[in-house]
Amino acid sequence: MKKIGLAMIVTAITFFAVRGQSSSDEYLQAFTSGTLKAKQMDEFHAMADGENYTMLSDDGKRIEMYSFKTGEKVKCVMDLENTKGVKVDKICGYEFDTKEEKILFHSATTPIYRRTFTTQYYVYRIGRNEVEPLSEGEGAQQMAHFSPSGRMVAFARDNNLYIKKLDYGTEIAITKDGKRNQIINGTPDWVYEEEFGLTCCFVWSRDSKLLTWVKFDESEVQEFAFDKYEYPYDQSYSYKYPKAGDPNSLVSVWTYDVENRTTKKMDCGEGNDIYFPIMKWTNEDDILAIVKLNRNQTDLELLEVNARSGVAKILVHETEKESIDYDNYNSLTFAEDNSFVALSERDGWKHIYLYDRNGAIVRQLTKGEWEVMNLYRYDAKNGICYFQANREKSTEKHVYSVDKKGKIQCIDNSAGVHSAIVTEKYIVENYSNAVTPNVFTLYDTKGKRIRTILDNKEIREAIEGYKLPEKEFFTLTTAEGIALNAWIVKPKMMGKGKRYPLVMVQYSGPGSQEVQNRYRPDWESYLAMEGYVVACVDPRGTGAKGRQFRNESYGRLGVIETHDQIEAAKVLGQMDFIDSERICIWGWSYGGFMALRCMIEGGESIFKAGIAIAPVTDWRLYDSSYTERFMQMPQINDIGYAGSEIISKAGQLKGRLLLCHGTADDNVHIQHSMLFVENLVKAGVDFEMQIYPNKNHSILGAETRLHLYRRFNKFLKDNL
Repeated sequence: MKKIGLAMIVTAITFFAVRGQSSSDEYLQAFTSGTLKAKQMDEFHAMADGENYTMLSDDGKRIEMYSFKTGEKVKCVMDLENTKGVKVDKICGYEFDTKEEKILFHSATTPIYRRTFTTQYYVYRIGRNEVEPLSEGEGAQQMAHFSPSGRMVAFARDNNLYIKKLDYGTEIAITKDGKRNQIINGTPDWVYEEEFGLTCCFVWSRDSKLLTWVKFDESEVQEFAFDKYEYPYDQSYSYKYPKAGDPNSLVSVWTYDVENRTTKKMDCGEGNDIYFPIMKWTNEDDILAIVKLNRNQTDLELLEVNARSGVAKILVHETEKESIDYDNYNSLTFAEDNSFVALSERDGWKHIYLYDRNGAIVRQLTKGEWEVMNLYRYDAKNGICYFQANREKSTEKHVYSVDKKGKIQCIDNSAGVHSAIVTEKYIVENYSNAVTPNVFTLYDTKGKRIRTILDNKEIREAIEGYKLPEKEFFTLTTAEGIALNAWIVKPKMMGKGKRYPLVMVQYSGPGSQEVQNRYRPDWESYLAMEGYVVACVDPRGTGAKGRQFRNESYGRLGVIETHDQIEAAKVLGQMDFIDSERICIWGWSYGGFMALRCMIEGGESIFKAGIAIAPVTDWRLYDSSYTERFMQMPQINDIGYAGSEIISKAGQLKGRLLLCHGTADDNVHIQHSMLFVENLVKAGVDFEMQIYPNKNHSILGAETRLHLYRRFNKFLKDNL
């Protein structure tokens, strides 16, 4: 369950002209349409010379090169309106080959799920100024990538893998057993995409002679089906979706030898009780690094696999009573001698460790009661790591470097959330806070500021024009002495002695973090403009405060978080400007599950109303990987599952409820809401419901989002 942000907003198209203080409805239309979304550096690519970078033009027709130092445009690398060969309307994404002589790009996409898509790929030969289709075969393609030599492209189509040899124009299928809802080669099944964030499950060796991929056998995975409402007849859509405790895809790892045209299975395990979420080639041509997890994700092995012999050995082995964060190894970076750096929570906090080529720890590079969130670059020659961490405050993130002596330098100096892209010579730093839209700044690798690349001035001026109320960050301490990160937004010009209704915004999922000092136009500002106080509290079980804090919810999802949200509501209700008898709690996905739990456990004496969007109502009905990561399998933890589910407790819900769901939600199926509603009806509990036909988990669409938030507002006015 990748978190649904509280401000899922669509692509910006135009800006509202703002004069003076705009109405709350204008602001609502602006943020739901995406016009207040900060511009990003889309399709940024650092060039091999280290001095220039490329970006995609706003209209998607050109790839343009700019100087890091000056920001001046160096040249147009590609212009669709002036190319020879096949005519293409728009570039949606691209990559260069290693020599930067060719560009592989794709055009319009057709979504499969949240991240994956099918499309048409094209190859642009820069010297010839010519575009040609990647494949002449029938059907759209997925996840095409150059080989390191630039002479070949691997891609997927219809669950099989293909290699196109560009020198000869030949195409070969290296797998032929792919079949929908049965066998997938090289692209993720639903679980690997949603829960491991993968779109591609194949990797090229450094010398371009080997291609390794994960094969998914979905034959034993249960199908889930829902209707797509069309005219004149509905259509049924089915796909493989393993629920907690049910069979997963049987996974195995295979390697294709390009020269010999042979395929070999790797000896790193096979089964439906393991995962291979990460594969990376080391700096040896034949040696691959693979992360292997057991099904409950409490046992992690970093394997070194000889891709020619298939033989695997364990480099690093970590075990925990609770789940291990596999994502620590997404930062895995190898030096030329195959020593490597990676993140680990061995001491209870996420930090950087240096290992020798045999997997023995050389030293811990960072240490303290704070967390490294991302490892950006390892400069092995100079012994420097560049990373993102919350060393100053758990509600902020900054960019740092650490040298071989353990000296840490903070690159930035502004309060907020900072991230970076680090090249060999430069740091492109991305910064925002609650009142500042994203600003991109260029530094050298010593931390010297060079220039501002992008400042989102238009967005900043638009936001300033709305005169939004301030978001205040603080620590909320419960009656039990538990310190929780929180923020609050109050209406402007509050009346003396007046008490206002409170809306509690939360997500609360394991390892998540809503309370961050970052730019994110959202519903809270609109609500404050409408006369509500809005607050957000991150309970125990959420992230950025160490492994022990995060694992408070392990094995009993929703229990400790519900307790903390109820206690937080009591503390907030005691503030002299809040009416404790008019509190609403709302949330989306895991947050929707929490809103329902809080109304059941807290009752109407705490929460007069609640809004739940696409909620989980029984973890036995959710997908295997996410659920078992935090609950283990139902066969092992039946008591925990029984204590977390709320379908059987629907009759205990008190207060006014608005329940919303999209009928085409492939993530949290509408089944969750319907089974909960069935028990509400049986118990005679009144409620309101808003259904969005053919909408997925995000309920996207500018008009749809506007309708959704206006529906929320009407519900609050009627019930608070």
